[in-house]
Amino acid sequence: MAEVGTAADPATGNGAAVDRLALDEVVRFTSELIRIDTSNTGDGCCRERPAAEYVAERLADAGIAPTLLERTKGRTNVVARIEGTDPAADALLVHGHLDVVPAEPGDWRVHPFSGEVRDGVVWGRGAVDMKNTDAMVLAVVRRWARTGVRPRRDIVLAFTADEEAGADDGAGFLADRHPDLFEGCTEGIGESGAFTFHAGDGLRLYPVAAGERGTAWLKLSATGRAGHGSKVNHDNAVSRIAAAVARIGAYEWPVRLTPAVRAALGELAALHAVDADLDAPGLDVDALLDRLGPSAKLVEPTVRNSTNPTMLTAGYKVNVIPGSALAYVDGRVVPGGEAEFRTTLDELTGPEVDWDYHHGSVALQAPVDSPLFAAMRAAVARFDPGGHTVPYCMSGGTDAKQFSRLGITGYGFSPLWLPEGFDYQALFHGVDERVPVEGLHFGVRVLDHFLRAA
Repeated sequence: MAEVGTAADPATGNGAAVDRLALDEVVRFTSELIRIDTSNTGDGCCRERPAAEYVAERLADAGIAPTLLERTKGRTNVVARIEGTDPAADALLVHGHLDVVPAEPGDWRVHPFSGEVRDGVVWGRGAVDMKNTDAMVLAVVRRWARTGVRPRRDIVLAFTADEEAGADDGAGFLADRHPDLFEGCTEGIGESGAFTFHAGDGLRLYPVAAGERGTAWLKLSATGRAGHGSKVNHDNAVSRIAAAVARIGAYEWPVRLTPAVRAALGELAALHAVDADLDAPGLDVDALLDRLGPSAKLVEPTVRNSTNPTMLTAGYKVNVIPGSALAYVDGRVVPGGEAEFRTTLDELTGPEVDWDYHHGSVALQAPVDSPLFAAMRAAVARFDPGGHTVPYCMSGGTDAKQFSRLGITGYGFSPLWLPEGFDYQALFHGVDERVPVEGLHFGVRVLDHFLRAA
């Protein structure tokens, strides 16, 4: 395939020189942001402020006024607004988080916080999740400032803290305490979309998230009669919690196709030349997925709710029957599946085990026939004409859930070109996280074109 992302750019008369500087900056910014360790272990010890100050300095250097905001000292967010040319147009939110999940250096080939650029690849924690996108946004808006480019609609930039651990100090705090900064925003883009997915036989997909399953992390509790481990005990809390966990783990959730997943199945079936009548009575979705090859990975986790037991705790000594036991379950809920989820959990836990939400967040869905989605398709097609943009629903969640409370419809669109062999989804939170330099270049070009056209 010819070099991806080199279509002629009509934005400026000196586009080639400006492009080169922007492309150099995105690599440098990605590397330097990775070197700022913003590991979020979930215990409140993360400090995003150095990364936030780095971002704010580069915005200010381009004449863009940043606002730094904290709920907790050191947990810093950056928000800025770029004025568009059409004052009647709704604003667009562009958001990315500054924190990353932890990494154990001994497990990596390259130190996870080195930001090393080697053999055309940038290495380190955050290379795909998601300091690369933060760097792309910085490179794009700095390019605009240098060349006098203005987008059609206001662009609100949000670089957030705490996305990897609930967003209480990040997007949640911004949505609750500073909604005025997002005035006029009706749509937004964030992480996990428009990355190259190689589906076999040369088929390149660019999945754009038009939905997210809701988070339903559950805490189960059981009580019983404490006693000696050698005695008969039919009132055993451990037995009760274990039985409930076994039922939950074995349960097969029914298929529930949301609009985004239905659209994804239809487009993927067409691309694979598979006949699929999604309205046919008794449609076997699992059998359809089997015919879609690698593409099924994009859809399979989101055709139904899910519940995976993850933690158990009880007792303190092998010969003592404890009076209580706890379990934790990672539940995910498709848009519109909340009532069924609660009813089913009541049935699976039974009368002897109580359950409640340890942490929860809403499911999201966005239209796939919107002008914004069409603009995303067009931007990807411009720089990879042989690629195919398809909608999908994320199995997990992003800061879009928090911003949805402000009425902002969210999409996952952080464009990234990847060659075969780079498994984007495996690199998320994985060992040896890395991103190709050419992938960053592609992302800058696509994002630049999209944001000016949106």
